[in-house]
Amino acid sequence: MLVHEGSERNASIDRRLGCTLAAIAGAVNAAGVLAVGYYSANMTGNVSALASGLHEGRMELVLSCCGLILAFVAGAVLSALLVNAGRRHNLPSIYARSILLEACLLGLLGAVDFLFSAQPRDPVLAYGLSFLMGLQNATVTRISGARVRTTHMTGMLTDVGLELADWLEGFFHPVDPARRTGTRERLGLHAAIVLSFTLGGVAGAFLYGWWSGLFLLVLAGLLACLSLPGALSHEPVVEHKPAPVPSCGERYSCLQHLIHRKDRSGHWGSYE
Repeated sequence: MLVHEGSERNASIDRRLGCTLAAIAGAVNAAGVLAVGYYSANMTGNVSALASGLHEGRMELVLSCCGLILAFVAGAVLSALLVNAGRRHNLPSIYARSILLEACLLGLLGAVDFLFSAQPRDPVLAYGLSFLMGLQNATVTRISGARVRTTHMTGMLTDVGLELADWLEGFFHPVDPARRTGTRERLGLHAAIVLSFTLGGVAGAFLYGWWSGLFLLVLAGLLACLSLPGALSHEPVVEHKPAPVPSCGERYSCLQHLIHRKDRSGHWGSYE
């Protein structure tokens, strides 16, 4: 799930990866709300809260939302830097190692939640969880070619609506079977991700309420189990490069060659 990319991936691999990480993201998001009162994955809500805070003159809320947004972006930046470095150096399983890094950092946040009081704990949890959600979402976006996003439910629900419309239209208008199959696969993928995020959020709300910081440690363990097989893999990263575009001189030479092969009857000659 965390090794192959591009054309080597299929709908089944994307569904397993997307549903697993979306469920964990939903659980982390719910735990963050219960722990510190802020969403760690919902940047749309945080941007709206920032705007309302500016209107009401609540600068503490504005600064908190700015910190959450910057932390999320910083996590995405780190993910992109790690993936780009892994591709340049042909490192194996760079995506799995990024998720393993998330597991380690989530374990540290669980320990902070478990061991410290509210004052040092709250800002560390709020900004740390947002950072990890940015890291996870960017990693999954890169490996899936932007087909899967595990924290961005607004985009996933938009995709569900578009694909549902395309699927329903196939009952009333002729549609190519291959296109209809692709629409059905994408609809199932995105609907499953939304459902997984929702169920993960419900489970996270209950379990964090019961276990507190111990629940974050459990989630870190699940992420580690998911990423370790890929992180220990020695399969190299394959760079998918586009075919080279012929230069103007090469195209001109090819045209001249075709002209010279024109037969006497006025028809183009064919290659042997």
